[in-house]
This record gives sequence, C-alpha cells and structure tokens, in this order.
Amino acid sequence: MSESDPYQFQHSSLLVVISGPSGVGKDSVLRSLKELGLPFRFVPTMNTRARRPDEVNGVDYHFVSTEQFITLLERGELLEHALVYGDYKGIPKQPVREALASGLDVVLRVDVQGAATIKRLIPQAVFIFLTTASEAELNDRLSQRKTETPDSLRLRIATAREEMQRVPEFDYVVVNRDSRLDDAVQDVIAIIRSEHCRVQQRVVTL
Repeated sequence: MSESDPYQFQHSSLLVVISGPSGVGKDSVLRSLKELGLPFRFVPTMNTRARRPDEVNGVDYHFVSTEQFITLLERGELLEHALVYGDYKGIPKQPVREALASGLDVVLRVDVQGAATIKRLIPQAVFIFLTTASEAELNDRLSQRKTETPDSLRLRIATAREEMQRVPEFDYVVVNRDSRLDDAVQDVIAIIRSEHCRVQQRVVTL
C-alpha cells in the first residue's frame, strides 16, 4: 500500500512452493492450475532420474545427466538440491529470478527436503503442504503407479511417514482426497488469492 495514496495497492509477485510426500498429487494439482490458465510461471525442477512415459522434458521436469547437474551445483547455480531415492533434484536459480522479474507469481514443486532448504533461504515464500486424506490412500496411489520396485515402494512409504511430521513447518496444508482433485486445486487458488490480499505483502528477493 502506498503511504502517499492509500488507494494505491501494489501486489508483489509471490513465490509459491508446493510440496508433500511422493504420490500426494503435486503434478496433478499443477497440471490443473496450468489448464485453468492462471497467471503464474512454473519453474520445473531439474532431475537426473529417468523420464517416465507420461512426462515431458522441460514441462514436467528438466531431465539432465548427473554430470550436468553436478556442474551446475559446483557453479552455485542451484537454489536448492537434494539426493532423493538415489537421484539428484534441484531448482535452478536463473529461471526463478527471470520468472519473478516478469511480475507474475512463481510456482515451484519440490520435495519436503527441498522446501525446507528454500524456507531457510527465502522465508518470504508461501509454503503449501499437499497430502492425502490418510496413509492408506497414499499407499494405494503409490502401488497403483507401478513405477517402483517393492523395495522402492517401501522406502517411499517410510519416507512419507517422516515427511508428514514436518507439516508444522509450512504455512498451509491442502488435502488432495481421492476423486476430489478440483477441491484441492481450488484450495490452492484460494490461498494465493488470500496472500495477495495481505496488508503486508511478501516481498521475495533472490
């Protein structure tokens, strides 16, 4: 709000971090937000794992080799990074800077470990924890994906239990119930709208 003119409201660009355990539907929520044509920029995570059949390079993730990833890491060009299930993931800094400079909101999709790193660096960001209605529901989703070995599936379930303990570190929690994806998407939209109505805007610097 302008001190000279109380009727001049200035909305700052938000950095919105959507996180949560594997299998809660982060990709589905983002896909729906994009389909609705909302004015935001999505910065894909860099990932060294193999691309799944339904994923598009540069849209869902930026798939790079381990060597490429380590080069960027050594140059200090990653906002956050982690070794997750044996593969590297990270958010490149430059696309985030460019997206914020565009004046639009910026959305990142990261794992819980990555969200904690970003919160230490950019506490002004908006942190949303996405979850399922129950552990049984999450287990069913992970099993139905059929993309993991039995050992990998057990690891993801165990990791999800640990990650659920970190909900208090986030600003908001959104429950993505089975067959209720639209409700979760609308909750995320409501959060973003409410943040833009804050008297004290979140100003992100990177």
